[in-house]
Amino acid sequence: MNTRAYLAELLGTFLFFAIGMSSIQAVGALASAAPLLVVVPLGFGLGLLAAIFAFGHVSGGHFNPAVTIGMAIDQRLSPMDAAGYIVSQIIGAIGASALILVLWNQAAVTATITAPGSGFGDSQALIFETVLTAIFVLVILASTKHASALAPLAIPLTLVAIHVVAVPFTGSSVNPARSIAPALLGGDLSKLWIYLVAPVVGAVIAALVYRAMEGMAETSRGG
Repeated sequence: MNTRAYLAELLGTFLFFAIGMSSIQAVGALASAAPLLVVVPLGFGLGLLAAIFAFGHVSGGHFNPAVTIGMAIDQRLSPMDAAGYIVSQIIGAIGASALILVLWNQAAVTATITAPGSGFGDSQALIFETVLTAIFVLVILASTKHASALAPLAIPLTLVAIHVVAVPFTGSSVNPARSIAPALLGGDLSKLWIYLVAPVVGAVIAALVYRAMEGMAETSRGG
């Protein structure tokens, strides 16, 4: 059991979402003075950046069950460790939502729940979250393998871009832990299934595409 890595995933996920979810409260407090599509993407992106630099050297800095699934499929993580990572990530995310609950109230936690919006139905949100998760996990798999020095910047910047395009339509999750925690503490599980199914499917797609591309590269080099 890699207890140190599990603890790093728990604490890193807590740090990531404590900053990201607090940015949503900042938008509400400052109203029109704080544009949502600036503050929230930066809040989550910079929160992930902080978590990566604080704990990434211990566990690899997943902080997302979808990322862990992608890493496991690519055989960079054992199934046992993957399970430990995912449990730790969910606990860390619940801790972040609990912090929002203590500092503000349950309504503040409810404001962080991911759900379809701006005319998007459930099926549209499911497809969009699946595609965006696949993009995110593919960037992570490729950058950590082929551009490891730039990965700590490339990954948070990709998350910022995802939030910019997705916040109005899906709430922008691409991370089951990010959606599970506020849904549980905010008392609304009605749309949670979207944010469980889409990231898992997206992670599987990303890992399969990445492995196929790597296989083609190896065949090309061998030829």
